[in-house]
Amino acid sequence: MKSIKTPVHFAFIMLTFFLLSVSILHGQAPADFGFVEGENYKKDVVYKTVNGKPLVMDVFYPNADVLQAENPWVVFVHGGGWAGGVKENIFRDSFLGTLQTLLDNGIVCATIDYRLAKKPVTSYESVVDCKDAARFLLKNAVDYKLDKEEYGIWGGSAGGHLSLVTALAPDAPFPGDPSLADIHPEYKFVTSFFPFTSCLNPDIRPNSIFEDGKLFNRLLGGSVEEKPELAHLMSPTEFLDKNSLPILLVHGEKDTTLPIINSLYMMEVAKKKKADVQLLAVKNAGHSMSGKNISPSFEGIAERCSDFMLSHLVKRK
Repeated sequence: MKSIKTPVHFAFIMLTFFLLSVSILHGQAPADFGFVEGENYKKDVVYKTVNGKPLVMDVFYPNADVLQAENPWVVFVHGGGWAGGVKENIFRDSFLGTLQTLLDNGIVCATIDYRLAKKPVTSYESVVDCKDAARFLLKNAVDYKLDKEEYGIWGGSAGGHLSLVTALAPDAPFPGDPSLADIHPEYKFVTSFFPFTSCLNPDIRPNSIFEDGKLFNRLLGGSVEEKPELAHLMSPTEFLDKNSLPILLVHGEKDTTLPIINSLYMMEVAKKKKADVQLLAVKNAGHSMSGKNISPSFEGIAERCSDFMLSHLVKRK
């Protein structure tokens, strides 16, 4: 009996632990940080449905004494290797300080889930969803107390890459929900933490998760050579020009997942094309700003990022 009962008992314990972890991640995190559903945040707002599955976002609001009838806003795109992660990633140390500072300054913050790049889905569908999330918010701006002109987008890692493509690439190649087809967001800025910046430049792949090229099968549904048009669409550097919206890149100097050469390359392209791109290089920081004695600190990063975002949201309080 023991040989049968023990594995089952262990499996039950592991399942219980998993369910508890999911509960903490999805249900308790907002309360832990002072957010109360129905008071200052809306949970699991459905922005569209794909093949019967709802895609959702959480929307966080400033305090009542700061909140206005129309408020500037930002969309946050989580990371997770394009095939993982959840909208609650906004509570990680890399982003939490920026979230709180934005809310303190009257900025509404929406954090979204999107289709993950798992066959047959690729990062193309992820971008379509990111674009549709902003389209939805613009369409329903009055209901969500949002300004129709003052808004931006930010994200980290895979979300940093997706946020760049979402804002820089034209809408036409990314048609989404037909009910949102006539809405074309014009973001005021992008803030991109430790992003991937080009499928087309092999020089940024060594010593990264793209070194052997296999990850492109997840992003593109095939190799760069097999999917040249999609590789171009998923390369944010390809869309930089002198009229590009302002971009702030934030990257750890010791990142070995998506090395800082990604952001340095984007800076190089921006200089050639006279695009407005800035880089905050964080000393001693690995991916997701891991590491000891990082400089600037999490507080310093939040201050720099918030200042950048606020400076491009004219109608903030």
